[in-house]
Amino acid sequence: MSEDQELVTAVIARTPGAFERLIARHQALVWHVVYRMVKHPEDARELCQDVFLRVHQRLHQYRFESALSTWIGRVAFSVASRHLQKKRLPLAEPAIDDEGDLFDDIGDGFDLEAACADRETMQHLNAAIEALPPLQRTLVTLYHLDELGIAEIGCITGLPEGTVKNYLFRARRRLRRQLETRLGAIA
Repeated sequence: MSEDQELVTAVIARTPGAFERLIARHQALVWHVVYRMVKHPEDARELCQDVFLRVHQRLHQYRFESALSTWIGRVAFSVASRHLQKKRLPLAEPAIDDEGDLFDDIGDGFDLEAACADRETMQHLNAAIEALPPLQRTLVTLYHLDELGIAEIGCITGLPEGTVKNYLFRARRRLRRQLETRLGAIA
């Protein structure tokens, strides 16, 4: 039995401390997804509690078709998305493709790690990431900071892989433009 299966079985059986272990194991992912979407610490704290309440209520529905972290990340993304919808905040900017065809490959030759080599650039990059729409901000951080794959991000967000790639491409292009404007041309 896998570690996820053991933990889920223990939580469902109401084994003392099991749900606390589940929370401890996944709270960083939940906080990251929720906070990156809503950007308000108080709202994020409430929503994280909501996420774990929903996880507890629906854990019997988890079918082990994906990693437990992916399933919990999906719950977190859904809770945060609904919150933004209730507040009538846009999840993403309108899809306007001003550069012709959509790109299947997110690689555009822009090396984020090299661009962040010094502190000033990193500060500008953080500000530029925070200025992205919630969905793009979340996808960029899941991909580049949490180093999740396109497929796993697609599972968490419920978006097709091509859409995830498209949003990442657009977000990286937007970040590059903002950094070029603030810092001059980036090699």
